Amino acid sequence: MNAKLARHLDGIEALAERYDVFLLDQFGVLHDGQQPYAGAVEALSALKRAGKTVVLISNSGKRAEPNERRLKKLGFEEASWDHFVSSGEVAWRAFRDMAASGALRGGTKCLLISRDGDRSAIDGLPLALTDNSDDAELVLISASEGDRYDLDHYRALLGPAAARQVPCFCTNPDRIMLTAVGPRFGAGELADLYESLGGSVTRIGKPYPAIYEAALALAGNPDRGSVVCVGDSIEHDIAGGAGAGVATALVRSGILANFTDLSALFDRQGAYPDYTLDAFRWR
Repeated sequence: MNAKLARHLDGIEALAERYDVFLLDQFGVLHDGQQPYAGAVEALSALKRAGKTVVLISNSGKRAEPNERRLKKLGFEEASWDHFVSSGEVAWRAFRDMAASGALRGGTKCLLISRDGDRSAIDGLPLALTDNSDDAELVLISASEGDRYDLDHYRALLGPAAARQVPCFCTNPDRIMLTAVGPRFGAGELADLYESLGGSVTRIGKPYPAIYEAALALAGNPDRGSVVCVGDSIEHDIAGGAGAGVATALVRSGILANFTDLSALFDRQGAYPDYTLDAFRWR
């Protein structure tokens, strides 16, 4: 679809008149990591009152439960979504299945790159944490602390493992993250860094198929024409939704809030939304 033909909407009420299943991003759409966007709590609740199926789909390296706990702490009503699918949850389940099949050896030394010491990405998995890139057998990049460290910090941390071609999994492909001090580089940027250092990376999350397959399965595998994907990233939400065969809506309250002309970004990513909204509000 040509970007110039994207229909601009005042609110998601118009989408609710057309679609039955909503795949919603959280960061940059519902909240900025610190507080909800104006009208977002009410709009999410209104979708459920309208009888819509709501699946929250997030590039978060954390599992679903801590993400849902954060939403409730921010003031979102627990009953205002049906399912939560995070890239961290999809990855955790994949690792669990690999361990059960013997593809992942128990006690494998894992270098975990996370935020605030969070270990939910590997809780319950037969992995042994290591802080030493020199003896790591697996690297898992679940988050970035780009608001605390620069890329040189991560270059030193990841370099030895990358040089040894240690397998790396990135469970949050976002290259930019919203923080209390503004946008900073995300886990996806660290995955790019790992590759530049000579390693290879498997990315799990938007825009890759597995997370959409999981979300649509939880929604009952609906007709794709009844589904809309709403997010603030062209690279992840719009490209990913289009790849999954569903309609897409770009919300401009997140990482693109300060961009006035998006045409070049659409062309660069080769992804064009069906709809645009200034914010996630009802009307």
